[in-house]
Parts: sequence; structure tokens; C-alpha cells
Amino acid sequence: MLIDIDHVTKRPSSPHPILNLGFRIFFMGSAMFAVVSMLLWLLILQGFVSFKGELDPFYWHGHEMVFGYSLAVIAGFLLTAVKTWTNQPMPYGWRLFWIFSPWVMARLLWLGLHATPSMAIIFGAFVFDVLFWALTSFWVIKAVWLARQKNQLGIVLKLVLLMFANIAFYWGVLTNHLTTQQLSLHAGLYVIIGVVFTIARRVLSFFIAKGVSVDTYGKPNGLKVEQRNSVLLDRANLLGLVLFMVADLFLDWPKIASIFALICFVANTLRLKNWYHHGIWHKPLLWSLVIAFGGMTAGLLIFVISPFVDDNLNLHSLGLHGLALFGVGLMTIAMMARVSLGHTARNIHTPPKAVGLMFVLMIVSGACRVFMPMFGGDYMLWILVSQVVWIIAFGLFCVSYAKILSKPRTDKLFG
Repeated sequence: MLIDIDHVTKRPSSPHPILNLGFRIFFMGSAMFAVVSMLLWLLILQGFVSFKGELDPFYWHGHEMVFGYSLAVIAGFLLTAVKTWTNQPMPYGWRLFWIFSPWVMARLLWLGLHATPSMAIIFGAFVFDVLFWALTSFWVIKAVWLARQKNQLGIVLKLVLLMFANIAFYWGVLTNHLTTQQLSLHAGLYVIIGVVFTIARRVLSFFIAKGVSVDTYGKPNGLKVEQRNSVLLDRANLLGLVLFMVADLFLDWPKIASIFALICFVANTLRLKNWYHHGIWHKPLLWSLVIAFGGMTAGLLIFVISPFVDDNLNLHSLGLHGLALFGVGLMTIAMMARVSLGHTARNIHTPPKAVGLMFVLMIVSGACRVFMPMFGGDYMLWILVSQVVWIIAFGLFCVSYAKILSKPRTDKLFG
């Protein structure tokens, strides 16, 4: 007797392809938000839009970059990658929509906060943000638990820490406690950098080895690439980052923090040396990731030197933005560009034509915000240029990837 497999095992379906898997809707949503939020921040800094209320506008901007944009990208990545890591199903369709919706509601409330500040709006955003991250964390933790994968506990811990950091920021806003707001923002960024280091350690060497050994059509080109990883370097980076966070945030020991930042810098420089291959320069989806990792590592070097120089430039702030612009901005847009192609069954070796320009603009954005102010010039002008090219870069992503993320896989499979 023949058995109707489709009848026994119902095929997954969703109302629209953009809800097929987490990376689709969260990558598109985060990229659009990166454009809108940065444009609004530009208008506020230039004086075209007033910022009302007691909340420091710099903390408003920081929160939306750390807990708004960054967490959306992380959610999209994890709600996709964890399925591969654990072989457990991830939410799709309406379940995915109900994870994405509170993130959108929180962002809308934060975007309007500059004009109509009120505790009711802040509390509403708090509820939606906590709901969004609780749902995201639930699905990740559930998959890890069912798969009994103890090696994923580091990711689980970082999700919990990000929840606590965001709650602490809201508490600081509701009680008008500026120190709590600052500490929670910086803590959130450092934990996100920890997530980036973890994900980069898992995928960057694999991407490089796979990418440089084939031509633009995916056919082997004869290059043999051996990627080396070191448990010692991994542990040195983790220990250094944790102790750097403690010394920088809670003990206010800048010179001790610089020592641990140096450990992280050396560990990641050596890791990048082990992964590097000259073949990356032929493929934007590879050199963008390497430059992002290198720029993030250079940001750590700023923390190393900042306690020992005359800090007229506020090097600590430049270091924070070095981590943010390269470790979050360039790294995430490069990762989104690659993942979006691979998980829609498109050729990762022939990305959209705009990706090269998109990555160059993000490098310019990072250089203008982090490195150029060290050489003088109008500081606010450097920030303005950085903002403009950021907006253009993410605008190009939205234009180039909207159809890719909103259409079914090319191989007709679900995902």
C-alpha cells in the first residue's frame, strides 16, 4: 500500500515567504530601521529636529543601536542558525510574526519618544522589548535544551545577560539614573561583541576556506586552504573580554582594563592571522567580514592606549564606536548579505552588484567616526559624513535584498 507522505507529514507553510525563517523578516526589518533611526539621529544632531524630555539623546541613540538594531540582527541569525546547530525546528509563519511584532512596536515607540516623551511610552516600549527578547530566547533555549547541546550554553548565557542589560537601561530611564543607563548600554555592547566573537569563531574560518577554494560559479579552483583554530586563543579572548568588562564598567580601573583589552587584541589578531588567505580579496562577502573583524580588533587597541595618553579626543568613546561600527555595523551587514543568499539557495559567489560599494561605504563610515577624528578636523563633520554613508549603505542593502528576502528559495524548498 502506498502512503501519502505529504498527508502524514504536513509540509510547513507561511502566509508569505518573508515569514519562512527568522533571517528574512529580521534582516529586512533591521536594515530598514538602520536607515530610519540613523536619519533621525542625523536630523537631531544637526538641529533640524528637537529632542524633548529628560532622556539624554545620546543614550536614546545608543539604546536603539545596541538593543534595537543589534538584537534584531542577532535574533534573525539565531532563529535561523540554531535550526542547523541543533536540528530543532525554529518558528515560522505567524509564530515568527508574533516575535517580530513586539520588536517593531518597541522601535516605533522609541522613534516617537524624541517628540512626545512620557513615562507611559517608555514603559510600553519596555514591555514590548522584554516580550520580543523573551520569545527569541525561549526558542533558542528550547532548541538547545532538546538537543542537549552543552556547547551552546555560552550563547544562552549571553542572551540572558542582554535581557538583564536592557532591563537595567529601562530602570535607569524610569528612575532618571544616568549612571545605570550608561553602564547598561556599555555592558550591552560588550556582550554583543562577545556574541560577534563567538559567531565569527564558528563561521569565519569556514566561510574563508569554502569561499577561496572555488570560483565565482562554485567550482573548485585547485586552491587548498587549511584553517587553524586555537583553543588557547579562544579562551584568552573570552577571559580577556570578561575581565575587561568588569574592570571597565564596575571597577573603573582603566589601566587594568587596558591590560585585558590588550589580551583580547593579541588573541584576535592571532586568530585573524590563522584565518587569513589572500584569496579573500576577490570576493566582497569575504573581505568585508575580515575587515570587520580587523576593525573590531583595532577598536580594542584604542582601549589599550586610551589610559596612557592625553584624552582630549575621548578615546574611550572612539573605542566604543570602533567596536560598534566594525564589530556590529560592518560585520552584521556583511553577515546578512551572505546568509540571505545562502539560505535562499542563491549563489553566494555572485552577490548583487551593489554589495562591494555597500561594504566600502560602511568602512568609510567606521573610519570617519573612529579614526579620522584622531587626526584633527571638524569632529561633528566627521560624524555627519559617517552618518550619511551609513544611511546610503543600508539603503543599498534594502534595495538589493528586498526581493531576495521576500521571495521563495530558488530550489523550491521551504525556508
